Amino acid sequence: MALDNIRLEVMNTVEKSVQGFIEKYLIPVEEIWQPTDLLPNLQNESGFDEVHQIREEAKELGYDFWVVLVADMVTEEALPTYESWLMDMEGVEQHGKSKGEHNAWAKWVRHWTGEENRHGDTLNKYLYLSGRVDMKEVEKTTQHLINDGFDIGTGRDPYRNFVYTSFQELATNISHKRVGQLAKKKGNKMLGKMCNIIAGDEMRHYMAYREFVKTIFEHDPSEMMLAFQDMMKKKIVMPAQFIRESGQGIAEAFENFSNAAQRLGVYTTYDYIDILRKLNDYWEIDKMRSLTDDAEKARDYLMALPDRMHRIADRIAVPQDQHKFKWVEANGMV
Repeated sequence: MALDNIRLEVMNTVEKSVQGFIEKYLIPVEEIWQPTDLLPNLQNESGFDEVHQIREEAKELGYDFWVVLVADMVTEEALPTYESWLMDMEGVEQHGKSKGEHNAWAKWVRHWTGEENRHGDTLNKYLYLSGRVDMKEVEKTTQHLINDGFDIGTGRDPYRNFVYTSFQELATNISHKRVGQLAKKKGNKMLGKMCNIIAGDEMRHYMAYREFVKTIFEHDPSEMMLAFQDMMKKKIVMPAQFIRESGQGIAEAFENFSNAAQRLGVYTTYDYIDILRKLNDYWEIDKMRSLTDDAEKARDYLMALPDRMHRIADRIAVPQDQHKFKWVEANGMV
């Protein structure tokens, strides 16, 4: 049987469990939080007092913090790219095989998108109310990122895609959680709460995607192992890899944003390594048996990779010079 056919058969098999994953890891619309639960209610007179509070508390947050918060928000706002990418995976169909039937994978992607959409909405409105960033420049960056799309090296392969989403959801959980902790430490309780709640969503999504991979390992261990190895050899690139400011070329802002995140300790090379360790442990890579010869080599590579990466990371210094972004520099902040 052709490799693509095997993957499609596995996706069809796992699809039977997807409704259960939706019920376990996603929350119905009527029950989940919405951005207005966390932001000032401007239908009430007290809402304007809360806006004033946001603006005063925002003055305590430093330059790198705003750079990272803007980039995190823009990343969340590029959701149209992520939905179209996931909808294009092998095994995901817009509709079911018969009239009135819904493909469970497509249902997952849509419901996941609905939850993720709230994150960008929340942070966008917060940034607008804070008065600390140049929103027009931020908006241009968002539009550029959607226009430019991204290439994460997965193609239409669900195995590689689910490795990526497992990794990336935990990375965004870490980033949002740390940003929230920094905000709270500076006395900004409202922003701290927003980021912490968003991080909670990302954790649920991470738990779901890692479960997808675990289930695939049960049905097609050798090919799943090779896909995991391939993604780690390519390196997991962030969804904002092509981020740019107005007037720049594709991806020109990413390194400076990444350096700001590392200086703040929001997301570092060591976090990347720790995520790999967690995935190796959860998927019990070291216990995998009955693999092809190539898959056994892939398993050994994956088990040795975290220590190898750690030795390299110890020798890399993070640049300390702050790049002046158009998003923030209009406020004269240092």
